[in-house]
Amino acid sequence: MDKSQVIKRFLPANTPTPDDQAEAFAASNIALCKYWGKRDRELNLPINPSLSVSLADLGTRTRLTPIEGKKDKIRLNGKVVNGSSSFATKIVEFLDLFRSSKAARLQVDTHNSIPTAAGLASSASGFAALTKAINQLYGFDLDPAIQSAFARMGSGSASRSIFDGFVEWQMGVREDGMDSHAVPFEESWPEFRIGLLTLTEAEKTVGSRSGMQRTLETAHLYQSWPLQACADLEKLKQAIRDRNFEILGQTAEQNALSMHATMIASWPPLLYWQPESVATMQRIWQLRESGVCVYFTMDAGPNIKVLFEAGQQAVIEQTFPQVKVVSPFACQTPVASG
Repeated sequence: MDKSQVIKRFLPANTPTPDDQAEAFAASNIALCKYWGKRDRELNLPINPSLSVSLADLGTRTRLTPIEGKKDKIRLNGKVVNGSSSFATKIVEFLDLFRSSKAARLQVDTHNSIPTAAGLASSASGFAALTKAINQLYGFDLDPAIQSAFARMGSGSASRSIFDGFVEWQMGVREDGMDSHAVPFEESWPEFRIGLLTLTEAEKTVGSRSGMQRTLETAHLYQSWPLQACADLEKLKQAIRDRNFEILGQTAEQNALSMHATMIASWPPLLYWQPESVATMQRIWQLRESGVCVYFTMDAGPNIKVLFEAGQQAVIEQTFPQVKVVSPFACQTPVASG
């Protein structure tokens, strides 16, 4: 089953007349229980469920405007993107899932407030914002769970960026993948903080998609990953309910290191870490030994995300002067988990 077959079941037979313009924002997210491995590559269906927390106002804002002509036009952070680039190609292919070949072409203006392709989940917020904008432009009025499932087809982690706060991406079991979508938590945690340490903004030499497949096909260690991820997910959910930061931090850090261990055990070895990454890990461990309750997580990239509570912010900022501190729940309105 391919993406277009699934999506068309939820859309009108004919592409509706678009609005004059549509604009949407989606926050990036940091996974505390990682997504790493697919059971279906076409639909981006995961081998394990995952859990994330959003990055407040850091993410992607995308505006869609119908234009004359035969080709879409893409701009990223104010700069025109070559239509033959992989970035533009992915966007156009995604747009085509929601419109007929005769529908008006679009000007796509997208702005990332986080580094693109540096392990900070810019593709997640990007496809989530694009999905929201498409839904608005054509007046589809799709349920957020369906938008989450559709965003997942652009980038797996985008399913979680449809929502704010703590979010679980359910792996699902259906062949069409429509039960594989994100669900937001009711729980809030006002003292929760994430410190972003951008050690490099360079684009990754191996993207997450190909790295994920390499790991799945060649790393024997990967066999234990789905079981650990499912167990970690339950620990994290309980820690959030109990507001137990120590359990949350321990579980998130071990989960991230376990995911990276499967990458390192793949062939050829896949190592996203830079020397600065390891030095930062060691500094965090030293802080913890000195009594500071601080942990970290990493996605498929070299950058570190520091996890701590508000009471530790001063020491974190003193230790890492370049850190950008995010308060995920500072302005959040609680949502119901449907």
